[in-house]
Amino acid sequence: MKSKIFLSTIVHKRYLPFKHKFKYVVPGLFINLNELDKLKKTFKLFSVNSFNIFSFFEKDHGFRDNRSIKEFVIFYLKKYEISYDKLNIKILCFPRILGYVFNPLSILYCYDNEKLISIFYEVKNTSNEQHTYVFKGKSKYEEFNLSHKCSKQFYVSPFIQMEGDYYFKNKISKDKVNISIDLLNKNKKKVMSAYQVGNLTSLSSNGLLKFIFFNPLLGFKVIIAILFESLRIIYKGGKYYARNKKPNDTITLEGIF
Repeated sequence: MKSKIFLSTIVHKRYLPFKHKFKYVVPGLFINLNELDKLKKTFKLFSVNSFNIFSFFEKDHGFRDNRSIKEFVIFYLKKYEISYDKLNIKILCFPRILGYVFNPLSILYCYDNEKLISIFYEVKNTSNEQHTYVFKGKSKYEEFNLSHKCSKQFYVSPFIQMEGDYYFKNKISKDKVNISIDLLNKNKKKVMSAYQVGNLTSLSSNGLLKFIFFNPLLGFKVIIAILFESLRIIYKGGKYYARNKKPNDTITLEGIF
């Protein structure tokens, strides 16, 4: 089975207008979407598109309706003229635990056979809005080390202005994942950095039991951590930036890796 448990450390650092840092350890899943039927048949604690202790709902991603993630990916690969012969999709995300999840960032890796042809970065905010940044490339294999950039398009934190550019680094090896995102302002000064680094381990019944034992309220842990850190930023004098309007889910093609 190619699907894995991803035990990661997440670090957020702010540099402007003042320094602020927090770190927490959270497990997630690295799922091969071709294995969804196999996963729900193999693990009693895990379900696909139905309630369980652990569950993965396709409507949490992509179009966020009754259409599948694969339909979403195929639609935009065609729109952005990204060709493939045999499509394989993997997703790095948090699962639902007891029916709840909040995924600030989910990443879809799209392969043509074993070659990585596109990456979809799905970013969500606490208002349940979503923007997806799409990058395309070619001739990259399952183990890769990529760097790419794009302009900020989406309102995430009320304490950071909309202007700036994101610089992504995305590295995956056989048993490790290392993702970093830096935000630089128009003066090329670093505003914030976010890192997610961890190990990939076999997805097993014992692994899922350890997952739930050490993280019974994972989804709530993520959202509570975000709200708690927001209070700390307010206490430090963080400036609030209101958004102009509430957008629908959006997606943009950003560049080539």
